[in-house]
Amino acid sequence: MKKVTFFLSMIVFVLLTAPQMKAQKASDILGVWLNADKDAHIEVYQQGNQYFGKIIWMKEPIDPATGKPKLDVLNPDVSLQSRPKMGLVLLSNFVFDEDEWTDGEIYDPKSGKTYSCYMEFEDENDPNTLKIRGYIGVSLIGKTTYWTRVKK
Repeated sequence: MKKVTFFLSMIVFVLLTAPQMKAQKASDILGVWLNADKDAHIEVYQQGNQYFGKIIWMKEPIDPATGKPKLDVLNPDVSLQSRPKMGLVLLSNFVFDEDEWTDGEIYDPKSGKTYSCYMEFEDENDPNTLKIRGYIGVSLIGKTTYWTRVKK
């Protein structure tokens, strides 16, 4: 009986002292994020059951050479090269799957390339650092970047 009591006491102790993991909700990603280069804010928003992100602030929104808003000049689609970077949707079609946002794409206006992508919090107990993994084909071949939540 002493062994059972000790064993049960140990289980209770472990459960009470273990870090409490917060269950994530799909909406935890909503808000404004500072990109890794610290030159843009991206607002993540929801449409239906999908998540998107668009540029809402740029450190330098005006092209110094032209005095006009910076354009998406590196886009491989010539018809899109005249659109402004401000307001550009970078993240598209993400769905929440238990602890990450998957099946989406990320567009990089600095290269004009679009990648398959998933996103998750770097630490499940800290929803202020977003790990973003862009890749081609399989996620092993790609690049990871980290965005920081912008405090209100």
